[in-house]
Amino acid sequence: MERIEFNSGDLTLEGLFTKGSSDRGVVVTHPHPLYGGDMHNPVVQTVADAYIQAGYSCLQFNFRGVGRSTGHYDNGRGERADVLAALGCLSDRGAAEVSLAGYSFGSWVNAHITADMAPVAHQIMVSPPVAFIEFTEVVSIPMLTFVVTGGRDEIAPPGMVAPLISGWNPKARMEIIQNADHFYGGCLERLQALVSGQL
Repeated sequence: MERIEFNSGDLTLEGLFTKGSSDRGVVVTHPHPLYGGDMHNPVVQTVADAYIQAGYSCLQFNFRGVGRSTGHYDNGRGERADVLAALGCLSDRGAAEVSLAGYSFGSWVNAHITADMAPVAHQIMVSPPVAFIEFTEVVSIPMLTFVVTGGRDEIAPPGMVAPLISGWNPKARMEIIQNADHFYGGCLERLQALVSGQL
């Protein structure tokens, strides 16, 4: 794992880059910056580990205003630019095929990345926060392949997530980890296994 910096417009973002054994890469995005979310989050690391073990190059990074990343929180707008910059950084480092995985707020930001913005091979959502942030602008996510949430997740309740998936991509698979809340305490191994099963 290598600490790196890359640019998002005139901002400098910090990241953790792990070189994989294949030409596939993934950007993993973190939870809400205003609630302590960053690239070191245990769920983010768990998802990253699944991809790394599958041979992907992996880029975790801090959104603008988090950690050593410059700038300020931008209600998701600037954060979309950060995701596009991260995808570009991954391509510059040799990834011929790039994918997206996001947890909570990160999955909401990723959901706004359309095919005409970046060629994303697939996208995975962990606990999309549908009870906390409006997803009304997200109409279709054709690259979405997998969504996972916890049976006790009050921010991404299964009963609210499931109906939305049919609009995002009816072919996407959904899994519920029954004992998990939004933070996946005691359930990280199960989460990693489920993500690994999709790769």
